[in-house]
Amino acid sequence: MVPQLYLNKVRGILDHLEQTQLPALEQAAELIVQALTHQGLIYCSELGHGIQGDFLGRAGGLAVIQPFNYTVNVTSPVPRCYQNRPRSDTWEQDLETVRFAVQSGNLRSGDIMLVSSVSGRNRGPVELTLACQAKGIRVIGFTSLAYTQTVAALHPSGKRLCEVVDVVIDLGAPVGDAAVDVPGYDIKLMPVSGVAMDVAGWMLLGRVMEIMASRGQPLTVFSSVNREGGEERYRQSKEQYETRGT
Repeated sequence: MVPQLYLNKVRGILDHLEQTQLPALEQAAELIVQALTHQGLIYCSELGHGIQGDFLGRAGGLAVIQPFNYTVNVTSPVPRCYQNRPRSDTWEQDLETVRFAVQSGNLRSGDIMLVSSVSGRNRGPVELTLACQAKGIRVIGFTSLAYTQTVAALHPSGKRLCEVVDVVIDLGAPVGDAAVDVPGYDIKLMPVSGVAMDVAGWMLLGRVMEIMASRGQPLTVFSSVNREGGEERYRQSKEQYETRGT
C-alpha cells in the first residue's frame, strides 16, 4: 500500500542522512558554533514550502535562529496605455531585490545563512548565497545532489547551489523529488525533500546545542507554551536571548 511505500522511501532518506551526511553536518555545526562564539547571528532564509517556520521559535529549539525574509513595495503608477511597455526580465529584478535585501538588512560579516534549493538550479538561493558571501557571511546549503546532477543552472553565473555554498547538506531526494510509484499515474508521487529538510535541519541544530553545552555555553532554548507555566517560561527565554544574544 502507498502509505507503507512512502514510509520505506522516508526510511531511505534517514539512512542516507545517517550514512553519508554526518561529516557535512558536523562541518556546518562547527561553522555555526564559531559564529555564535564571535557574536555572529544565524539566519534562516525561506527554505521552500513553509519549512522555514519549523526552525523558528519551536519548543526544544534555538532562540538564536532568526528568519531572513524580505519584501519590496513600490508605488509607481502608469497610465493604462503604457502598461505593456517593455521591461527587463522579471528574474533580473528578483536578483536585484535579493542583493538589496542583503545590503539593507542587519546581516553582518561573521553571520551564518541557511539556504535551500532541492534541485539546486534556482536563481534566488544562488544569488542570496553570493550576496551573503560578498559580505563575509558563511552559507550552509541544503540541496539534493542527485537532482542537481540532472539540471542546468538558471542563475546567470552558471552555478548551482552546491557549487557556491560553504557547506553542502545533501538531502538525498530523488530527481523530481517525488518518490513513490502509484498505479494509475504516469509520474512518481509524494515528495520527500520536506521530510529530509526537517530532519537534516534538526540534526544540525541539535549538534550545535550539544557542542555549545559541552563547552559550558548552553544556548537559549524554548519550551512549549502549552505546558503549565509555558508562556512565562517562553517569555523568559525570549528576554534571555535579547539580553545576551545566544
